[in-house]
Amino acid sequence: MRPKISMWLLVLTVMQSTLLYAEDRVCGRSFATRSEVFARHGMAATSQPLATQTAIHILRQGGNAVDAAIAANAVLGLTEPTGCGIGGDLFAIVWNDADKKLYGLNASGRSPRTLTWDYFQKNQIKFIPPYGPLPVTVPGTVDGWFELHKKFGKMPMQDILAPAIQYAEEGFALTAVIAEGWSHNAKTLHTFSNFKKTFMPEGEAPQKGQIFKNPDLAATYRRLATLGRDEFYQGKLAGIIASYVQKQGGFLTLRDLGEHRSEWVDPVSTTYRGYRIWELPPNGQGIAALQILNMLESYDLQSLGFGSARAIHLFVEAKKLAFADRAKFYADPAFHTIPIEKLVSKSYSAERRKLIKDQAALSVEAGPVEGDTVYLTTADRHGNMVSMIQSNYRGMGSGLVPDGLGFGLQDRGQLFNVMDPKHANAYAPKKRPFHTIIPAFVTKNGRPWMSFGVMGGAAQPQMHVQVLINLIDFGMNLQEAGDAPRILHVGSSQPTGEVMTDGGTVYLESGFDPEAERDLILQGHKIGRTHPAYFGGYQAIRWDNQNRVYIGASESRKDGFAAGY
Repeated sequence: MRPKISMWLLVLTVMQSTLLYAEDRVCGRSFATRSEVFARHGMAATSQPLATQTAIHILRQGGNAVDAAIAANAVLGLTEPTGCGIGGDLFAIVWNDADKKLYGLNASGRSPRTLTWDYFQKNQIKFIPPYGPLPVTVPGTVDGWFELHKKFGKMPMQDILAPAIQYAEEGFALTAVIAEGWSHNAKTLHTFSNFKKTFMPEGEAPQKGQIFKNPDLAATYRRLATLGRDEFYQGKLAGIIASYVQKQGGFLTLRDLGEHRSEWVDPVSTTYRGYRIWELPPNGQGIAALQILNMLESYDLQSLGFGSARAIHLFVEAKKLAFADRAKFYADPAFHTIPIEKLVSKSYSAERRKLIKDQAALSVEAGPVEGDTVYLTTADRHGNMVSMIQSNYRGMGSGLVPDGLGFGLQDRGQLFNVMDPKHANAYAPKKRPFHTIIPAFVTKNGRPWMSFGVMGGAAQPQMHVQVLINLIDFGMNLQEAGDAPRILHVGSSQPTGEVMTDGGTVYLESGFDPEAERDLILQGHKIGRTHPAYFGGYQAIRWDNQNRVYIGASESRKDGFAAGY
C-alpha cells in the first residue's frame, strides 16, 4: 500500500525546487546582466552596437587595434553625438606589443590666444558659461586620430573612416539610451545656430528606432579621409570653424587651430595588491583614482564585503581627500608644476589616510604638497590594446555647430577658474583646461591585464576604483564588475576652486542593502538618489594569459556591447 503524502507537502517541495533553480544563475551575481565575451583573435567594447561591429569589421579586414579604435570613434561621433564627436577632445593609452610598452596620448585642445584674463574681469564673469562661444577650445580629436594612426596605424584612413561615412549617408536607427540623452540635450541647445538643422532635422530630436542621417558629417569625414589632419587645422574646414565661432562672438581663430598639436605623454602608475594601475597625468583627473587606491590598499576590503557600510564609508572618505588635491593641483602642466610623484606615492597616501575617521568628514583640505563622454577599447590578434576616451563635455557640447560640417564644438573651457589668477587651473590663453575624461590600463608582471574606462565626468576616477576593487577585492568577473551597483560622491571640490564644506552627498545606485544605507546615515553621510546616467558607462577588455584569449564586457547602462572573433 502506497504511503499517503500531504498535498501541502508536495506543493511546498515543488515550490522549493523551483526557487532553487530560479536563483541558480550561471553569471553568479543577482545584478549581472549577462556573461562575459570570449574571443581569441580580437575584441572591441563600445557604448553603441554599430561602433562595436565596425571595430570588429576593421580587425577582420586586417586592421590593428588602433585602426579599429579610430573607426569605432568615428562611428560614435555620428551615432552618439550626445557624448562625443570631432568637435571635442581625446585621450588614449596604447599597449604596443612589439616593444612591450604603454604609450599615452593627450589630444586635448587649448584656449584661444586672443581671449585673456582681463576679458573675464572687465565683464565681471565669475564662471565661464557651459554653452555658447566662450567655453569653446580647440578640438583635439582629429589630430589625436592622425597621431595615433601615424605612430601605430596599419590601414589607410580612407578604409578606416569608410564605415562611418556610409552610416552617415545611409542613416542608422537610434538606440534607446542615446535617444534619451539626445532629447535632453535638444531642449537646451535647440536655439543655437545650426543645431536644429543638424541634430533635429524634422524639428524635434530623433526618437528611439528612428532613422537619422548626417550627410554634412559624411562630407567632413570624406575630406579628412582624403586630405588628412591638416584639412581640419589649416585647410577649408579650419576656415569654416574659425569664421563660424567668431560670428557667434567667440575668440577661436585660424591661428589657434593651426598651432594645435597633441602630446605623447608617459602614463603614471601605482600598484594595488600586485596589479599596476596606469592613468594619464594632468591636465586630466586620472591620478585621483591612483590616490584613492593607495589610501584603500591598507584596508581589508575583501573581509568587509561588497556593499558593506564600512567599505562604502572608506571609499567615500578616500575620495574626498583625493578630490581636494584634484581641486588644488590638477591643471595644464605647461603652466603649473604638478607634484605628480608625490601625489601618487605610498608615503603621501599613508599620511592622507590618517585623516579618515569613523564619521563622515564635512570638509577636507588639499595635502601639504608643493609645488559626457564615450569610452571604447579594442584589442587585436597581435596583442596590441587601446584604451580610448573621447568627449564634447556636457553631452552635446557648447551648442555651436559650424556651418555645413555636421558636428558640434566642445565646451571644455567651462572648467577653467576665472576668479583666482593664482589657481593652478586659472584661465590663460593657449592653455589646456582641467579635463575629466580618463582612459585606464592595468598590467600584471609587466604584461597587459586589462584595458578599461568608465565615462561620466567627475564620476570617472570614482568608478575606476570601484571596478578595480570589484575585480581584485570582491572577486567579480569582468562583466559583474561593471554591472554591480555603484557609489557616487558629489561634493563641491571642483577644479574651478570651490571647497566642500557640508560633506557632500553619497548617491547609491539601486541594489545596495537598506541597512548599509542606514549605517552610513548614522556615520554622518547624506544619502541621495540621482539619474542612472550619472553612474557612468563602462567597457573593458581583459587578456587571459593562461588561456590566451581576450575577455570583453560592456555594461547595461549604455546601448553597446562587447564582441570578438
